[in-house]
Amino acid sequence: MSETAILAEGLKKSFGDVHALKGIDLSIREGSIFGLLGPNGAGKTTAVRILTTLLRPDAGRARVAGFDVVADAERLRSEIGLAGQSAAVDGNLTGLENLEMVGRLYHLPRAEAKRRAADVLERLGLTDAGDRIARTYSGGMRRRLDLGASLVGRPRVLFLDEPTTGLDPRSRASLWEMIRELQRDGITILLTTQYLEEADILAERIAVIDLGTVIAEGTPDQLKDRIGGEMLEVKLVDHARTREGAALLEGLGTGAPTIDDGGTRIRLPVGTEGSRALVEAVRRFDGAGLHVDELAMHRPTLDDVFLTLTGHGTERDQTDAAPAAAGRRGRREIGRAHV
Repeated sequence: MSETAILAEGLKKSFGDVHALKGIDLSIREGSIFGLLGPNGAGKTTAVRILTTLLRPDAGRARVAGFDVVADAERLRSEIGLAGQSAAVDGNLTGLENLEMVGRLYHLPRAEAKRRAADVLERLGLTDAGDRIARTYSGGMRRRLDLGASLVGRPRVLFLDEPTTGLDPRSRASLWEMIRELQRDGITILLTTQYLEEADILAERIAVIDLGTVIAEGTPDQLKDRIGGEMLEVKLVDHARTREGAALLEGLGTGAPTIDDGGTRIRLPVGTEGSRALVEAVRRFDGAGLHVDELAMHRPTLDDVFLTLTGHGTERDQTDAAPAAAGRRGRREIGRAHV
């Protein structure tokens, strides 16, 4: 039976009148990838900062790799790695020099720091760029180098705080594969993200956090099963009437209609009554003079789970088309029409 790598009980943290964490509990199995999912401001980064000894909780307790995050903070730091939302890379040093410097901060002998730096560069596919100044790296390369810095100390537990934010789809997919490889090597990974499909693809279990509280936890499939059945998705020609359209669908499905962050798509859980709900939705829109641009049925995604649980989306970068497209995988298009 696997041991618990991360255990948090009743963690609370406030900044003035802002309650960032309101008593969260987490239990993460050794050797797993665990996703902490939520919008900006939900409390994800605060939780990570506490678990990595960078911030003291106001209440509650936590143990990581067997060490208390407060009482054993110094010993714990040698067992963990952290890659944050922005690359912590010195652009005036080469890739190799950046990693050697991290090794020296771990108090490694100079020769060992250099050997580990070279090993990490090879693992991340950056050996050929190791002697280049880091400011010449692409965004994806800098993010890989930042991940490499968190690996020099050979951590048992790795914290990745929104590691793919701002990356293009190809760089994101490349980093996903590296994260999987790290797990295969036995490293426990806590991944925070606002990209729902990223959590769906990588994490074995997910905790959904909103306003400082864990509101749901389970495997991706378990979370989707909380909705069950199919989802009706509608986009109207006149986006200004989206809220009116959502109101017309009240009482039609198995839950309340929701609107995505872009304010253009209405989603409605319809269970096993998809065909009936679709026909009735068209009838209601027609009666109100609302013209439909897109109409689709699809299986629930984590987007749907989050919208259903919180009533709002993850407020992710609307310019990133790849996550939005991936989040709609499995959708069955009914058509594009004006009714």
